[in-house]
Amino acid sequence: MSEEILINVTPVETRVALVENGMLQEAYIERASRKGIVGNIYKGKVVRVLPGMEAAFVDIGLERAAFIHASDVVSSQASAVVPGDGPKPVPDIRTLLREGQSLVVQVTKDPIGTKGARLTTQLSIPSRYLVFMPDVSHVGISQRIEDETERNRLKAIVEQGAEAHPDVQGGYIIRTAAEAASEEELLADMNYLHHLSQSIHERIEKVQAPAAVYKDLPLFIRTIRDLIRPQTEKVRIDSRESHQRVMEFVDEFVTEFADKVEYYPGERPIFDLYSVEDEIQKALSRKVQLKSGGYVIIDQTEAMTTIDINTGAFVGHRNLEETIFKTNLEAARAISRQLRLRNLGGIIIIDFIDMEDVEHQRQVHRMLEKMLERDHAKTKITGVSELGLVEMTRKRTTESLGQVLCEPCPICDGRGFLKTSETVCFEIFREILRINRAYDAESYLVMASQSVVDRLVDEESDNVADLETFIAKTVRFQVEPFYSQEQYDVVLL
Repeated sequence: MSEEILINVTPVETRVALVENGMLQEAYIERASRKGIVGNIYKGKVVRVLPGMEAAFVDIGLERAAFIHASDVVSSQASAVVPGDGPKPVPDIRTLLREGQSLVVQVTKDPIGTKGARLTTQLSIPSRYLVFMPDVSHVGISQRIEDETERNRLKAIVEQGAEAHPDVQGGYIIRTAAEAASEEELLADMNYLHHLSQSIHERIEKVQAPAAVYKDLPLFIRTIRDLIRPQTEKVRIDSRESHQRVMEFVDEFVTEFADKVEYYPGERPIFDLYSVEDEIQKALSRKVQLKSGGYVIIDQTEAMTTIDINTGAFVGHRNLEETIFKTNLEAARAISRQLRLRNLGGIIIIDFIDMEDVEHQRQVHRMLEKMLERDHAKTKITGVSELGLVEMTRKRTTESLGQVLCEPCPICDGRGFLKTSETVCFEIFREILRINRAYDAESYLVMASQSVVDRLVDEESDNVADLETFIAKTVRFQVEPFYSQEQYDVVLL
């Protein structure tokens, strides 16, 4: 599998595209005016404790106060707990926090919609191969590193490195990227994390809450730290300045990838390669067309994302069950890609076309699981339910692609549909009757959109005449070109 990373940098926006086999799989966007804050560490101030929610609001210097749950607050007792002892009861938030208290926190979820950022006091500082956690004392390792010999080797190196620095309190998680890394590379990462942790601690002592004490790297640097892998063939950057900064980072931390990073000076915009721009535009649509002729409908709501599969123009060749099976298999591959590309998170319900054959259900479910193994976000998937639905969750830490690039329609207010002109006409009739009972006027002027006025003077003309006879007053109409179809005003004359 060939893999390339394209990085488009401008003064106002940085965009990253992960391309596999010539097809866009993931897109990341960071704007100068609205940077993501996941991973940032703040010294905040508790502004409100909510016992009924087992949570508190913390001012970290943003527009909206951030939110922290009691389970995300590390107490002196909780920090001594050894992982694996089983779930512990959530303590009373009032025993952990008080209003006005200073608190060092890290952002785990960006503000999304009307919700503030989600916080934790369980700090974690990432590097290329490791994650350093000041509040724990164990060494963990990524489940994606499956070779037991390699797991033991990596764990032994990190544990020995930790013993050599008894003055540094904290634990580590060995990341997937550490597989096959040398001892020197791991120890260099540990030293980097020790120095960074010390500088963060010193800044915490100096600043007054609320204030930022550590901000994660910019997107184009994080891409090198988190996304580049041995199978990555090329990383192309279209900004000379950003390329220089990336090469400084590569030369210091990931020298083995130095020959894979290159500056792209091409005349064509970098996102025109592999039709990345077109794929991003398609990812904003509800409908995903399948090659066979079938299609997938994706609807994102605040509560969950629903996905529906249809055979569309695909009529198959053998029988109905085979047609349905092939459509569902193709949809499973498309859905896994769309989840990554659109960065959809939270609860996701997939309504595959009903399959009678249990073996077909198993194969479609397995295909979905297999395709989701490539996902960087943590996913959890259930089997096919009695209603033929597949339920899954995907970890959400940042806004989806649609939420970053779009806003709710001001005309329909995000509903996705408008009242018909007929409905609006009937609302106008009721409004005139209501006003006529309350006020004395000689006549009425209705101001509305072109489509509504056209209907009032054409299809509804008989009803308008009946209304004028009933109220014994004339009704005139005026087109307002800037009114939406649902807008109207009734003016007393």
